[in-house]
Amino acid sequence: MSDTRSDTLDTLGNKADATAPSSDAAGSEFETGLAPYAAHSPQSRGRRFAEAPPAARSEFQRDRDRIVHSTAFRRLEYKTQVFVNHEGDLFRTRLTHSLEVAQIARSVARNLRLNEDLVEAISLAHDLGHTPFGHAGQDALNECMRDHGGFEHNLQSLAVVDELEEHYGAFNGLNLCFETREGILKHCSREHARQLGELGERFLLGRQPSLEAQIANIADEIAYNNHDVDDGLRSGLIAIGQLAEVELWQTHCEAARAEYPQIDGRRLVHETVRRIINTLIVDLIDQTRRNLAEHAPKSLDDVRAAPPLVAHSERVAAQAAALKRFLYRNLYRHYRVMRMANKAQRVVKGLFDAFSDDPRLLPPAYQKTHDPATQPRLIAHYIAGMTDRYALKEYRRLFVVSDEV
Repeated sequence: MSDTRSDTLDTLGNKADATAPSSDAAGSEFETGLAPYAAHSPQSRGRRFAEAPPAARSEFQRDRDRIVHSTAFRRLEYKTQVFVNHEGDLFRTRLTHSLEVAQIARSVARNLRLNEDLVEAISLAHDLGHTPFGHAGQDALNECMRDHGGFEHNLQSLAVVDELEEHYGAFNGLNLCFETREGILKHCSREHARQLGELGERFLLGRQPSLEAQIANIADEIAYNNHDVDDGLRSGLIAIGQLAEVELWQTHCEAARAEYPQIDGRRLVHETVRRIINTLIVDLIDQTRRNLAEHAPKSLDDVRAAPPLVAHSERVAAQAAALKRFLYRNLYRHYRVMRMANKAQRVVKGLFDAFSDDPRLLPPAYQKTHDPATQPRLIAHYIAGMTDRYALKEYRRLFVVSDEV
């Protein structure tokens, strides 16, 4: 196994040790019945820093537990999906979204005899690096960082688990297994991939991550598309009548009404969304089984060399894409959402500019004035770690005359 070092994301001044392999025995008793092409924790490429194997859980279970106990995971409760945190108590947050992704991904993994613990760990960690205010905050921070390497939330999630969490005396970050870190990094530019050593190789060589990582990626789409429909209807920004143009919605809405003629309101919405999610999950399992049968991988290495194997059928993929286009036109570009996004971007840019102009305004851990080249990345770390309400609070502290400091 490679001992390639990954130094690029360590903007706090620490270097990772060579990747440390896991014990061949650790975790095998927890992973009986897995397919040969699943990710098996005893064959993990290991952690960046060597650790004794866990006594009562697999290596991937340890990863999941570390993620759940992390500070970044708790902050997801107050980071938005589409609606900013203060707009309502019932809208999805990054935390509820991550739990929903994990639930969908585990269901798929179980049916395919893949590693549920790994797919759960990836699902729970995939949004740890997301900014406040959802994609509006991410776009604003990326613009602020344009001359400093940009900002990608997948890379930020990796930075969180590799460096920014402060839980252990022996190392920065959570020291997760290679396979978990690989799954967190869903997307990556070639420029950044070149700087990531072994972790970035697949983006340069056109290889695939584990099936568990592929599942988490599509489970993410299933979750946010359908739950954004739910939140959009709850908010009143879209109406059930508008969704009649979306085949996936209309088919299942009519089926729900046929089975329950008196159904309406929130009960109809929940019943329809539930049926859509079930259809997407079952189709994903069935099509992936067909793909596995066609390509017949014998190992995880075979999976990495194959084309993407976790996929929907062409028909259902087209239906899901139509739903996604509907949401883009009617929800994400709704004038009320755009107004909030504009405000959010002003907050993020205002914070970044203020901290850049005078780094002394930052908490001491994020000040590095003796090395100006690294200061913008530290500012990005600070802002990306904020919840919606904390970002608004910091903005008021800096720009509104009051007694608050």
